[in-house]
Amino acid sequence: MQTPLRNHYCYSRCDHSAPAITPHSHGFLSHLPLVYGIGIKVEGFGRIRSRGVSAMPTADGNGAMRRNFKLNEATFLASLMPKGEIAADRFFEEHPEYDGRGAVIAIFDSGVDPATDGLKVTSDGKPKILDVIDCTGSGDVDTSTVVKADADGRITGTSGNSLVVNSSWNNPSGEWHVGCKLVYELFTSTLTDRLKKERKKKWEEKNQKAIADAISQLDGFDKRHPKIDDDTNLKKTREDLQNQVDLLRMHAESYDDKGPVIDAVVWHDGELWRAAIDTQSLEDAPGCGKLADFVPLTNYRIERQYGIFSKLDACTFALNVHNDGNVLSIVTDSSPHGTHVASITAAYHPKEPLLNGVAPGAQLISCKIGDSRLGSMETGAGLVRALIAALEHNCDLINMSYGEATLLPDYGRFIDIVNEVVNKHRVIFISSAGNNGPALSTVGAPGGTTTSIIGVGAYVSPAMAAGAHNLVEAPAEGLEYTWSSRGPTTDGDLGVCISAAGGAMAPVPTWTLQHRMFMNGTSMSSPCACGGVALLISAMKAEGLPVSPYGVREALENTCVPVSGSSEDKLSSGQGLMQVDKAYEYIQKAHDVSSVRYQLRIKQSGKSKYTSRGIYLREAASCRQSSEWTVKIEPKFHDDASNLDHLVPYEECIKLYSSDELVVKAPEFLLLTYNGREFNLIVDPTSLGEGLHYYEVYGTVCDSPWRGPIFRIPITITKPHAVTSQPPVAVFKGMEFTPGIIQRKFVEVPIGASWAEVTMKASGFTTARRFFIDSVQISPLQRPAKWESVATFSSPSSKCFTFSVEGGLTMELAIAQFWASGIGSNDVTIVDFEVAFHGISVNKEEIILDGSEAPVRIQVESLLTLETLAPAAVLNKIRIPCRPVDAKLKTLSAERDKLPSGKLTMALLLTYKFKLEDAAEIKPHIPLLNNRIYDNQFESQFYMVSDTNKRLYTMGDVYPDVAKLPRGEYMLQLYLRHDNLHYLEKMKQLVIFIEKKLDEKESMRLSFYTEPDGPITGDSSFSSSTLNPGTREAFYVAPPKDKLPKGASPGSVLVGRISYGKVSYGMSNGASNPEKNPCSYCVSYIVPPAQFDGDKSKTSSVSAKSVTEQLQEEVRDAKIKVFSGLKQNTDEERSEWSKLSASLKNEYPKYTPLLAKILDALVVRNGIQDKSQHFKEIINAADEVIGSVDKDELTKYFALKSDPDEEDAEATKKKMEMTRDQLTEALYQKGLALAEIEPLKKEVVSEKADAKADADIIDKQPDSFEENIKELKKWVDIKTPRFGIIFVIDEKRKGRLGSALKILNGMIQDDSQPPKKKLYDLKISLLEQIGWEHLVSYEKQWMRVRFPSCLPLF
Repeated sequence: MQTPLRNHYCYSRCDHSAPAITPHSHGFLSHLPLVYGIGIKVEGFGRIRSRGVSAMPTADGNGAMRRNFKLNEATFLASLMPKGEIAADRFFEEHPEYDGRGAVIAIFDSGVDPATDGLKVTSDGKPKILDVIDCTGSGDVDTSTVVKADADGRITGTSGNSLVVNSSWNNPSGEWHVGCKLVYELFTSTLTDRLKKERKKKWEEKNQKAIADAISQLDGFDKRHPKIDDDTNLKKTREDLQNQVDLLRMHAESYDDKGPVIDAVVWHDGELWRAAIDTQSLEDAPGCGKLADFVPLTNYRIERQYGIFSKLDACTFALNVHNDGNVLSIVTDSSPHGTHVASITAAYHPKEPLLNGVAPGAQLISCKIGDSRLGSMETGAGLVRALIAALEHNCDLINMSYGEATLLPDYGRFIDIVNEVVNKHRVIFISSAGNNGPALSTVGAPGGTTTSIIGVGAYVSPAMAAGAHNLVEAPAEGLEYTWSSRGPTTDGDLGVCISAAGGAMAPVPTWTLQHRMFMNGTSMSSPCACGGVALLISAMKAEGLPVSPYGVREALENTCVPVSGSSEDKLSSGQGLMQVDKAYEYIQKAHDVSSVRYQLRIKQSGKSKYTSRGIYLREAASCRQSSEWTVKIEPKFHDDASNLDHLVPYEECIKLYSSDELVVKAPEFLLLTYNGREFNLIVDPTSLGEGLHYYEVYGTVCDSPWRGPIFRIPITITKPHAVTSQPPVAVFKGMEFTPGIIQRKFVEVPIGASWAEVTMKASGFTTARRFFIDSVQISPLQRPAKWESVATFSSPSSKCFTFSVEGGLTMELAIAQFWASGIGSNDVTIVDFEVAFHGISVNKEEIILDGSEAPVRIQVESLLTLETLAPAAVLNKIRIPCRPVDAKLKTLSAERDKLPSGKLTMALLLTYKFKLEDAAEIKPHIPLLNNRIYDNQFESQFYMVSDTNKRLYTMGDVYPDVAKLPRGEYMLQLYLRHDNLHYLEKMKQLVIFIEKKLDEKESMRLSFYTEPDGPITGDSSFSSSTLNPGTREAFYVAPPKDKLPKGASPGSVLVGRISYGKVSYGMSNGASNPEKNPCSYCVSYIVPPAQFDGDKSKTSSVSAKSVTEQLQEEVRDAKIKVFSGLKQNTDEERSEWSKLSASLKNEYPKYTPLLAKILDALVVRNGIQDKSQHFKEIINAADEVIGSVDKDELTKYFALKSDPDEEDAEATKKKMEMTRDQLTEALYQKGLALAEIEPLKKEVVSEKADAKADADIIDKQPDSFEENIKELKKWVDIKTPRFGIIFVIDEKRKGRLGSALKILNGMIQDDSQPPKKKLYDLKISLLEQIGWEHLVSYEKQWMRVRFPSCLPLF
């Protein structure tokens, strides 16, 4: 079961000051923030539920405070940027020079704004941000196009804009690399929405003025011409004026701002690559934002300069040039999250020291891993590039406040490289544990599931509750936030290492238009801890102590202050709240201790492989008997350790302890050498009561007991409640709740159960209460299956829920009263919880209909209680398989993609093509790769979908989104990365699916029968019955009998859901809609080969022509076919084509199909130098076609009704229709050529000395265009989309621009063909002629979306 939110680990929903956020993303973290109140932002990432505490100014060391006090200004400000909770303030008072200076921290996040207050310099005056890098590629601009400036210093950008370069810019080569970018692609959705509102307001003002002017013209016309009934021209003139009013109103309704385009220019000044951007399209004032006025920037790390696009957006950006000037990276942030995180870590405010970050002396590297194209979601490529950048800059620390659930802990390509970075290069990696609590096993990857990463939980102190959370009353002691993710991992590791303050009011980017925001989440606790570790590194470097992730982690974990006295709370807070001062003392004392980590691998006795990092007894069977486990412990040194000096002499006598020897038995001593040792443990949970139990076996060094545990083996036991009643119901009565209290109930789900129906009754309170209810089950090689709900009780009452379960597995029910619900009330809420289990067991959970007429037999059984069997199945999606039409492998540049190992990353670009007959909602489906970021061996699976005009419609990565596409042909490009060529070679024929959602009419409901022949005979249909416990029943599900939907080609798969049971409550119409049923399964139908159509095999009549005549026709048609395939790209090819066309015309004079082919070839010819001569050739060719047609015969044929039974009637009809089409096409192309040549003639005349006399002669000549269009009207309706452009030109020539635009819009909106650029060019020219400049600008912006010059970079 997939949990509903994913991305940054920041507060998501249900803060005390705001309503719940509706999740909309994948995994358990969202990426869209909410603003709560003035100047306070609670960033929505993950399901976060806080628990309130009261704040008082007397701390007891871990932030806990007594009641009956008031905050003063200083303690209030300190609570906004908490440091006392981790004793950073005490450490700083004792060692003010160890404030992070000397430490370099890489911030893996959504990007850091270098213009933010507090992030400009360190406490010792050094640059705060050393580099700003976009690791995702979302800001990359293709600048591979190289141009030269003309004599006036002008160049043409790829946008088509004319740009003036500054004459003072040094460019020895004279080569300018140009590119362009839609600026909204660089902005967050919040900023884009703000700009769209501002821009729309200004646009509407212009449009309203244009409407007023148009209405005024219409009114004036009506006054001048009160009666126009008998005057056709006046009628058309009025209609034209009305069309102009209607068009302006239509544009107001359909306004959709895609944003301006900015031009980018890159050049080499002889020493450095430099870049400038033109932002005139963003500015209101004329002349502002010109390219020549831009102060050129080079790569940020060199000069540490940045720019701002415009005053309106106030968005900061940095520039980095890559690949010898062919790629410009415009670096912006993808949310305020990264700047907030960086500020917590290291902000420096000399005038407001209480609002400093934890390590104001530290320097930062901003590594943007949140892809702006994906709403700030991280990608594998971005993560790997960030690791490369961290090593390139010799970072001491990495902070990462991102993550999601995983099916395999401590696994994946990113994890492998992290291990190398930590173990070989000694970088300390700190990351958020996640915000998916309060249930167990909710820690996310990578922070909570990776051995080499320090995972941080979120803690709230009383001071934070009173100050930052603005609570009137709060508990007396600090505690872990309710929403902070809990361990253990699915393989038994603790999950959370340490805890730190999980909220702050920190600086945010300038584009937010505010100085600070409040956010909370493990996204905030991780940088708090990271800042604390930076203080330690600062001290260690100053004192010459070696820095090792192993020693630092040992010091942190062994000096924590427990958050509570319960051993089970280690699953929430890890070893406790980190204490910087104590950790520093520990490090000083341990300076001579070798840097060693102790790798633990555990297996149950009898198993062949070590598969765990801890012991996790969760299921009932494992809790009913004792078990023996083998632990292998291996000391691991850093890669630079000496064999002789470190490995050979290593030997430690270790004393082993069990936290409860009655439950966990371990040996007393262990002599550990470099090659490691094994020892056994015995775990006996038989005497334990129901519920959660946590134990540890830990080891201390015999001659250094002061070090504390050097390793710990976590043992988690969740002994479930056995459901023995019939029917099976688990009842928990009288549970007491106050704000923030969590009750955990573990239930052994009966075998045969597939869904649970829950009734929750709350009483004993007078004000509203809000509860969070989580259910978690764990299956091998799956993400923990999590169901969650929020229940608000305005008064004592009951609520019901329904969710799926898996029989035979332990289910945790975590019930928590929301931390701010009922705050200040002394009422104790009493909750009664009843869980009724239901289930219908089936012999096939996944139904596959193989394409034959045979039904599939389904056997069902109720093992628990009386159930209503009411099967329902629907096929509502179609998956169309695709193989690549092209596969390209390339080695990427070492500049950004050289791995820490020294290997270069390679990329495989796969191209797929698909076609939609109608507009549809589609979603790419890549079964091998989807839904895995961290637990994946491929670092990229980015895709882009574009049409034949290169317009980009949608893009995605691990979690493909649904996109609505118009009918047409599309290309999907899939981008895979790895350093192993063999892996990529295997992917060259990767099959993907284009999943198309079927509308209600196309969806296919399946039928059920009691007999195998039912689908054919129509007898024995089955709808429902009652299942008694222990009895079995069977029926058949039939393949679809309706007509298959469009696009259902052989090999496609129709997919949907099938359900069997009828639930008592929690849903409506569940029997008829399996997707709404809490327990449904996948059903699919493989589309078989197409049916044979016998009607198409009718024999044609015998030809009356002789063999010689037939042979001559075959030869003629073969010649024309060869002629049609000739290319005309070069002068030589065009010359050959002309000779052959003349020869064929001489051989087959007046043969209309040949003449039509000649005309077609001229129309599509490219690279025309003399346009006037070219259009004359088209006119002559069209005249030859027209002259070859017997119009009288054609008119006669279509005027009379032919006898369909007459011999050769079908062939004659086909021939006459083809001739008519060739005639009308010739008239159409002639009309277009006449329209094009007319202004060219006038240009020639205007250049002559006797221009006036020649112009008079031209005006007196017959109007060839008018005569041609009259002839065309005889044969077709020129208002149809096929010929509409000729009508538009006609209306334009007559000055009726509104009518021309109306017809043109109709042609554009016709989706029978892909949009044609020439139609939009014509539209812009009409708008310019009318004088609607605001619409001209609007359409030109859209042109860059509809017809980009190239596809975007990956």
